[in-house]
Amino acid sequence: MSADFPIRNSFTNRGLTLSYLDSAPGDTERPVVLFLHGFPDTAEMWQAQIQFMHDAGYRCLAPDTIGCGHSQIAPKLADYNARTIIEDSVALMDQLGITKADVVGHDWGAALAWLLTAWHPERVRRLVAMSVGHPSAYAKSGLEQKLAGWYIAFFTLGALAERLLLGSGRFSLRRVFGSHPEMDEVMSRVSQPGRLRAALRIYRASLVTALLKTHPRVTVPTLGIYSRGDVFLVESQMRNSEKWVDGPWRLEIVNGGHWIPLEQPDYVNAQLKEHFIDA
Repeated sequence: MSADFPIRNSFTNRGLTLSYLDSAPGDTERPVVLFLHGFPDTAEMWQAQIQFMHDAGYRCLAPDTIGCGHSQIAPKLADYNARTIIEDSVALMDQLGITKADVVGHDWGAALAWLLTAWHPERVRRLVAMSVGHPSAYAKSGLEQKLAGWYIAFFTLGALAERLLLGSGRFSLRRVFGSHPEMDEVMSRVSQPGRLRAALRIYRASLVTALLKTHPRVTVPTLGIYSRGDVFLVESQMRNSEKWVDGPWRLEIVNGGHWIPLEQPDYVNAQLKEHFIDA
């Protein structure tokens, strides 16, 4: 991927400057796919998928979630609520004159993709959710998932968590998420002033919204992808997501770890082709 592809651009919403990658700025003829990243990633994680889908004739958009990547750090905890963040994606589509898009999400990006599709079904054609299942399925996945997601409670501990995560001990980010294939880049990025706190705030602002609130059912064709080696998530929270999908549902189980788009880009691209292009 060349240095000037995809194009980095920005827009303003909520009085904040939000960054996004765009593979075909101004092209109104291509169908659109919207990629949503999770923690501790940015829009850059989707480079392999952006190249593949652009070559297949799509316009690819990948926003940096508020406070992440090149997006502005917001001042208030409430600014990072998941329901508020999905409205940033709707605002991006509105400002670009895009009526409907295919949506892909991983990790927190998958949770955002589920919520975007549930609350704005008229804006989503098809959905791909990787690693994280429907928020209600996740909330009901039991003790095994709570143990696997122990770090979430840790992340809510404010300055203490931030200090330990940037350190070198057993609770450092490098240890907790040591399986991330680009950990050096992650540490360099979140070590910048305010960036780790901003990235963590989606956990602190959104757990009640995502897990305890009732959300509309998903009505669009949906593909869930789960990896057997994911130490942070159990299979049932993805498998049981079917209970909250009224549209066509397909589940794919793959070997590998949590970071599916980065670890297995060719596999992910093949799944996107089948679900979006060949459908």
